[in-house]
Amino acid sequence: MTAVLHLSGVLLPEGEQRDLWVRDGAITFERVPGAETVSRGGFVLPGLVDAHCHVGIARGGGPVDDLTAAREQALVERDAGVLLLRDCGSPVDTRALDDDPDLPRILRAGRHVARERRYIPGLAVEVEPADLVEEVRRQARRGDGWVKLVGDWIDRGAGDLGPLWPDDVLAAAVSAAHAEGARVTAHTFGTDALPGLVGAGIDCIEHGTGLTEDLIGEMAARGTAVVPTLVNVAHFPGFADAGERKFPSYASTMRRLHASSGAVVRAA
Repeated sequence: MTAVLHLSGVLLPEGEQRDLWVRDGAITFERVPGAETVSRGGFVLPGLVDAHCHVGIARGGGPVDDLTAAREQALVERDAGVLLLRDCGSPVDTRALDDDPDLPRILRAGRHVARERRYIPGLAVEVEPADLVEEVRRQARRGDGWVKLVGDWIDRGAGDLGPLWPDDVLAAAVSAAHAEGARVTAHTFGTDALPGLVGAGIDCIEHGTGLTEDLIGEMAARGTAVVPTLVNVAHFPGFADAGERKFPSYASTMRRLHASSGAVVRAA
């Protein structure tokens, strides 16, 4: 049994002055004799949730070198007050961290699932549409209730963002994940991939900078979630600059999405 802790302060979001105790990792409002008082005054709020992170992806986009580096990333989150991580795809199997009492709880989506040369190198499992359903089943069993698809990425042939998967394949893949007890989310920046993903019954959209009013309405009716990532969107001008010479249409799209992102998030 770990030490019992006592805290006193203004409990948020209620704004009430309360005493609480922490015993065996759980909070109680019932007095526990012999508890060590660690804080009086100030504010007390529940642990935060990071709804979109990637434990195991290094700064710059590649996999981290080892599990120690992944653990350090989780510690950074913890030190910021985050106690639950929704890991939206990682090339590193971090399940060995689950028994570490110093880390936040991690809910995983397994690895990203993409097509060849249609995502950041080294991060995704790359399959063709004919193999998507089986790979989704595999990732559903590897994760903690989520599967992460790459819904759109630059299509070098078209020179711009484009969908990765045919609509019928998406529908079959989402159905397969649901049969495994998992939900499905997808990376999207643009608009073109979204109707197929939403129509397939996907559970969530990540980023979603290409959402339109009609799509937002349909997602609301279906109960489809969206996780906007404004920190990521801040990098869109840099993405555009990097692709300008080879892919001017892509660069133009990324700048347009950056300019409209605030309005899209407010509408959603």
